[in-house]
Amino acid sequence: MLFITGCSKVDYIKVDNPAYLRVFNSLNYVQTLDSKDQEVPFLAMLIDPVMDGNGMPVSTTILGDFLDQRAPYAPPYPSHIGNSTSVNNPEYPGKEDVLVGPVLNGFDLSSWAQIPSGKHRIVFMFRPKNSVPFFNLEPKLKTKVLIDTTIVLDEKEVYTLNVLQKDYQTKKNGVLLRHENFYKLPLSDSLVYVNFYNLSSKGYWQADYTQKGGGLGNKGALGEGIRDRVNVFYSLYRKNNAESGLSNYLGKYLGEMKRNTGEADVSPYYSFPLFADPLSDGIYTDIWQRLDVLAPGMDPSSKPYGGIDQRTNNNWAPISCFSNGTVRPAITSDENSVFLPNMIVNIHSGKYNPRSFATVNTIEIVNGNVYLTTIQRKYAPPIYK
Repeated sequence: MLFITGCSKVDYIKVDNPAYLRVFNSLNYVQTLDSKDQEVPFLAMLIDPVMDGNGMPVSTTILGDFLDQRAPYAPPYPSHIGNSTSVNNPEYPGKEDVLVGPVLNGFDLSSWAQIPSGKHRIVFMFRPKNSVPFFNLEPKLKTKVLIDTTIVLDEKEVYTLNVLQKDYQTKKNGVLLRHENFYKLPLSDSLVYVNFYNLSSKGYWQADYTQKGGGLGNKGALGEGIRDRVNVFYSLYRKNNAESGLSNYLGKYLGEMKRNTGEADVSPYYSFPLFADPLSDGIYTDIWQRLDVLAPGMDPSSKPYGGIDQRTNNNWAPISCFSNGTVRPAITSDENSVFLPNMIVNIHSGKYNPRSFATVNTIEIVNGNVYLTTIQRKYAPPIYK
């Protein structure tokens, strides 16, 4: 008898002179009375498509299908393949079985897809939220174009592309292609780096509270959005106790963040020591990070709000990067904070389990949501005794 397994062979096509591309669907609007006529932000991405005489795509060089709204955390490794029964993809390449980037200057680019360098037409199309592949859909379901534009990718360069709503009142959408530079910078492996982007829609923070869903849910004070120009401060805490703040790292100013969905400038990276805790052994640390996003003129010690205030007039939004992003630290006045994973990666490496590693991070605020992308250097594999 012949037994056929569920495995299938994937034939990869070599990409000559590649660039490296990662794509996020950051259309995070929810269905309210004000947005009920908007298409559900579930997309198919077509790079260099072939269209018929009626403008309907019949084939494409590269397809990123089932592109769902992005997840709050984009980890430093391709975690989506094989870990879900859903076809929905929180990013590209994500679950797509394609050639990915190499280790470049020590940084793991396996969450970026290889794309032929050069000029490309890129089309994002609305598609039904089902499990039918895009080109198997009925013709009438393959005609709703969200964005049709051109991008240029240079050889062996790294890019992040966001699909965004650029204007909250007009509902104008667009893309923002960012040419990353983290792998070109002289970054220390003893420092944790982070930069910030406010990619919110024009007019979001000024809009009426009820237009944004009328409830903040688990978004805390961030749910109403932040002002177009804010300052970012950070504090470091030990383990799961906000009373165990590191005295030299409380309310420290990092820099300014401005709303920008027009120019894809790379924001500067700020840093703090991996082993800032004097009690750490230089191998493992359990510190976590709290960020305070504040309107100009305020700082963490003088803000006129408490930890349970979710309505802060768009003047303050705290973000806590703790543990796996779901377990709250043992504090009682944290109801207005959004929780994300720790910016320090702890993993079995060499003979140490766990061992702490510094990372390079990007935090992007899009309307009332916040997203963390973490990039890690290559580390030694675990040694098992």
